[in-house]
Formats: sequence, C-alpha cells, structure tokens
Amino acid sequence: MQIDFKIPQRQSILGIVIMFADTFQSVVRAMWAPLLIVLFKLEPEKYIIVGLSFIGIVILVAVIAFLQYRNFTFFLDEDNQEFILSKGILNKSRINIQLSKIQQVNINQSIIQKIVGVYSLNIDTAGTDKKEISIRAIDQDLALILKERLLDYDNKEEVVLDENQEIITNENSIVKPFIKISYATLFKVGITSKYGRTIAILITFIVTLFQTFKDAVDTFELDESQVDSVFEQGLGLMSALILILGLLILVLLINIVRTFIKHFDFEIVKQKNSLVVTSGLLAKKNTLLNPLKVQITSFSQNFFQRKFKILDMNMKQASNSEVEDKQKKSNVIEVPGCDSDERNEILKIILGKIPEKGQEFVPNFRYLIFRILFAVILPIGLFSVLSFTVIDDLQFYLPLIFVYLGLIGTMIYFGYKNYRMYSNSEFIILKHGAWDVENEIIQPHKIQGITTKQYFWHKSSDVGHLTLHTAAGDVHFHFGNFTEIKQLVNYWLCQVETSTENWM
Repeated sequence: MQIDFKIPQRQSILGIVIMFADTFQSVVRAMWAPLLIVLFKLEPEKYIIVGLSFIGIVILVAVIAFLQYRNFTFFLDEDNQEFILSKGILNKSRINIQLSKIQQVNINQSIIQKIVGVYSLNIDTAGTDKKEISIRAIDQDLALILKERLLDYDNKEEVVLDENQEIITNENSIVKPFIKISYATLFKVGITSKYGRTIAILITFIVTLFQTFKDAVDTFELDESQVDSVFEQGLGLMSALILILGLLILVLLINIVRTFIKHFDFEIVKQKNSLVVTSGLLAKKNTLLNPLKVQITSFSQNFFQRKFKILDMNMKQASNSEVEDKQKKSNVIEVPGCDSDERNEILKIILGKIPEKGQEFVPNFRYLIFRILFAVILPIGLFSVLSFTVIDDLQFYLPLIFVYLGLIGTMIYFGYKNYRMYSNSEFIILKHGAWDVENEIIQPHKIQGITTKQYFWHKSSDVGHLTLHTAAGDVHFHFGNFTEIKQLVNYWLCQVETSTENWM
C-alpha cells in the first residue's frame, strides 16, 4: 500500500464517532451537576422538555463532530520539510511543524477507539510548552506509514505494508521484534518493582476512604464513641500484623495488575535508525523512537530483580519544564524486565556502544550526616516528644523505633554505598539508590546547562553540589569534592562547545 502524503489527507470517516464521543463527554462533564439539580426539582410532566433538550444537544454535537472531521486535514510539505495540519470550524487554524523538531510519534488506541477500529497519532515536538499535536482517528496502515515518514524524514524511500499491516524494508523482509517481554517476565516485574508508587496510591485511597467514612458518620449522626471503641478493640498487635500482611499482599496484586495492563504484549522492533515500541492491554500504545533524540538513558535493578536476572530501563526524551507532568511522563519510554544482554543491545542502539564507567567520584561523609539528621534524628526526636508530652498512647509503639532504626539505617548505608558518579570523555554515569539501584547515563554533548552550588559552611571542607540540566530533566550529584566538580564542569563545557554532534 502506497500513500502520497503530499496530498491533504483526512482522518478515517469513523473519526466522526470519536469526535462525537469527545465533544459529548465534554458537554456531560460541564452540565451533569446542574442537570441533576433540574431533574430533582423539576415537575414530572416537564421531563419532556428535558428530553427534547437532550436530543437537541445530541444533534448539535453530531453536527460539530462532522464539521470537525470535514475541516481536519494533514499533509507533508517535503520541499520545506514540514508537517502541516489544518483544523477548526469557525476559527480555522493551520499548524506547521518542522520535521526536524519532531521528538516522538505515538500511535495509541483507547477502548472507544478499539471498538470503532481506529487509532490516534500523537506528535510531540521538543522544547515546546504546548500540548502534543493529535490526530484522533486514523487507520492503522495510514498511521504506521505516517509515523515512519515523520521521524525518518530525511529518507525519501517509499514505505509499504503487507496484508498484515507489518512494515516491509527495502530488502522485502518483514521486521521482527528483537525484544519481546513474556507474561512470566511481566509477572516477575509486577512482584519486584514500583512498591513506592503503589504504596502512595494505597495511602491516597485509604485517606479518601477515611474521609468518606468520617463524612458518613457526620451525615447519619452515628455515635463517634462507639465507632472509636470498635477501632480500639480491633487494633491490637495481632490485628495490626494481619493488616500489614494484607496490605503487602494488596500491594503485590496491584503491582501485577498495573504491570500487565500497561506492558501487555510489550515488544521492541528495530526499524532502520529507529525503535518501534508497542505495549498495552486496554489502551494500545505504539511509539516510534529515534535513538538520537534520547537525552537520558537509565537502568535500575533491586535485590529480587537480580535473583530473577531482570532489570528495568528508561529512555527519557526532551520535554519543556513548563509542560504538564502527564506530558513529561509520555516522553519516557519504559522497558520492563529485560535481561542484561537485551540491555546491552539497547545501549548500543541508543548510545552507539556500551558505556564504560571511567573515573569514580565519591560523596563526602557529610552526605551520611545529612541523611541521618533528616531521616533518623528529626523523626525519632519528634515521635519521642509527642509520645511523652502530647499523646500518651504513642508510648505503646516506642519499641517500633528500633525496627525503624534498623530499616532506615540499612537504607542510608546502602544509599551511601551506591551513590557514585563516573565520568570519561564519552559518558557521565550517575549511580544512586538504596533498594532500586539506578544508573543514569548522559552524553556530555547533550548537556543544556550546569549548576554548581556551595554553602558557606562547606567551603572549609571543599564540598559542593552539582546539577546537570538536560532537555529531559535534571540529574544531581551532592556533597562531592568541589575542586573536582569545577574541573569537570570546565571539561564538559569545553566538550559541549567543541562537539559537532547534535543534542537531538
């Protein structure tokens, strides 16, 4: 199948359904509260007016959806190397995107799009504070060819598809995935990673549930003393242990479900100079990634993952500091549960070679003092003061201080042991983490800015802090030797200014 993108293209005709659903959803979100009030207060015989008004809104939304479809076109201007998109009903707009500025192209499919049989193609450009450009309803074959042309704009070769919608290379061989994550590996990832994020979700849920319960007590005028006595009777030591065990099991279950939903059928395909990353159960996501535009490459591994011989990788692309957190996350490509050989293969594609660590830089012992002060002395001191002066019941939990000391002390020790920076002429590697030990890799020519900081009380000990700014975010190295840091900064700035390589 061959498509001439010089001619303006429209979305799939089924896009009318998607645009109708999007517009109707926006109307419902804006009007549901006043509509409920009207329905409760309106006399039954006047419901016919509400029904007719609803039908009128549906017809209006349908007309808007059709006009949105009709006025939405896109094409490639190969002479000017631009992707041009036109849209709008009353206020028509024309968006010109330089192909060289396109950072990432995602092909996603929500549940509604899966039912209708279309995909959305999202174009993310580097360094912009605007939301990504989105084509909401596009056929799969058209989307696959268009994303290839957008990110491989300097290649004029025609891209064709076979009957199974697989991209065929110029050697007429179908590209096969070189990384495919099995269900067993996804299960291993689910039980060994992202505990902190899941616990945060659980805490948010529990706090919300508690607030709802409190509101119910106030609403139904329940006897709060009886409710408190029920909690006091149920919160014995044994029940607390059972509760903790139940929460741990719940954390694992949530992790497993989240991992399967997000990374179901995960695979990576090498396609010319790019990587095609596909994953997702409910919402299918297909991303074409140009390795040259990756700013920070990282991989992490914890104790359990080492036993299973798996690790997690992240490839961070350029994003503006002013964009929303959701869009920043969309610029991070995750590879869950790959092995060391697959990691090395990805590093070769992204960085050109497997990075060597180079010279090692170790933090000053004041790093330990800082962690002990804020993670041990202050929390335990505050807890002790509250238990002996304000809340007498807290004295029952004083033995837990020793458990806390053991856990946090171990975390601080391994955090210090793993906190290192390595540097050579080609790579900067920052290693950190107590449980999940992460290695962040940066190429010096991709540094956008450098910040050094030294507090006056650190001058006598020659200690300072370093922050490397990239288009994908910042990385830090604290409590290093400030003389060595200044020498490194001068060396990296010289590399940035003399390098002939592009940062993206």
